[in-house]
Amino acid sequence: MDADINQAKKALVALAIETVLLKMGKTVYDEVNSRLYENYRCYIPDCFENPEYLKRVLQGLYGNPSDNIIQAIKKEIGEFAEQKGMNNFIAVISG
Repeated sequence: MDADINQAKKALVALAIETVLLKMGKTVYDEVNSRLYENYRCYIPDCFENPEYLKRVLQGLYGNPSDNIIQAIKKEIGEFAEQKGMNNFIAVISG
């Protein structure tokens, strides 16, 4: 049961990240995805377990404006942000 819940959280985080990035433009989405793979051999769904990868990629690409992207991701996650596991993801990308 915990594995199913973890998979659901992973999917929710991936969807939130993808939604925010695609709203910014397909090139933004593609660049973030490309950097995640080049630097860490991972993809957007892997960011739930490795949120520091997403944070580093966003900061590397956008510097301080990445804070706006992170806030948009947190908003997209919404009420689920307080759940166990999700709060760790949020804390790492926000920190």
